[in-house]
Amino acid sequence: MDDLDTQASGDAAVRHDASEPGGKPSFAMTDGGGADPTHQHLFHLAGAAPSRFDGGDLRGAVADNWSVLKGQQGSVYLARLAPGGVREPHWHPSAWEMNFVVSGQVRWSLVGPGGTGDAFEGKAGDLVFAPQGHFHYFENTSDTEDLVVLIVFNTSVAEPDDDIGLVESLSAIPPDVLGALFGVPADTFKAVPKNRDRVVIASKRKESANG
Repeated sequence: MDDLDTQASGDAAVRHDASEPGGKPSFAMTDGGGADPTHQHLFHLAGAAPSRFDGGDLRGAVADNWSVLKGQQGSVYLARLAPGGVREPHWHPSAWEMNFVVSGQVRWSLVGPGGTGDAFEGKAGDLVFAPQGHFHYFENTSDTEDLVVLIVFNTSVAEPDDDIGLVESLSAIPPDVLGALFGVPADTFKAVPKNRDRVVIASKRKESANG
């Protein structure tokens, strides 16, 4: 596999172009992605329809769109983070997560039970494991290059059905409770928007532009 820059889907080429710094993420591709209509064990992941977010995009193969995975307790996602992209801090209640850095530079942070934590930087070719239920996130540390990560879960359900994000979690907690927990005045948290939507992949560059 040519590091996902160019892949073949039938006779058509799937082309991956890095986003312009600060620009809207894009993943140019041809038709024909997803489950292969002829071979049930083949899935064209790089050409599958993506879910797009401010800081990148996400495409996956799960039981809902690849029937061979039903009952197999397995799924895979391809995440692309543009420069400045951040995967929303989150955890998975019922699955562990194996991450392979296909291309780019990445910074990881994980928090587990008992106050255990780990933070480090990685590069193409590295493998990162997030145990089931551990709080974690990662971000693109390059100013010019996209970050591409292949993510494998030991569940066949779609990622949104086994993902609890930081934004949704904080939105459910009143400012006075957050203030008590952090030991600061409740007013500190009154400016936090009550956004209960999933963020998934945010962009620090969008935040800088708005500031």
